[in-house]
Amino acid sequence: MTKVEAVVIRERIETVIDAVEEETGHVGVTVIEAVGHGRQRGVTHEYRGRVFESRFLPKAMLIFVVDDHRVDPVVKAIAAAAVSGNESGDGLVWATAVEHVTHNRTGLRLEEAEVS
Repeated sequence: MTKVEAVVIRERIETVIDAVEEETGHVGVTVIEAVGHGRQRGVTHEYRGRVFESRFLPKAMLIFVVDDHRVDPVVKAIAAAAVSGNESGDGLVWATAVEHVTHNRTGLRLEEAEVS
């Protein structure tokens, strides 16, 4: 099993999830609201003649746990769907191997559990 994590701008959450479902059929996702910045170090706004600096931008972290053979299609679907058209700040996607994934309710390992 592999955990695929992506940080995306909030406006792209639904688009990214829909793209993963359409491309791979995978439907499980966890969404965590987050703030942060990358190389752009935030943005500067001007409001009523005053300049405001927003160091941390609103983002979301999406977490998918997928079979190993689905990793590449999931990563490609996320990367393609997360593009906003802005100059920067569309986020990142990465994958990490995970072990011993167990359902809390049944105690069964994910590989053993039947999806109903």
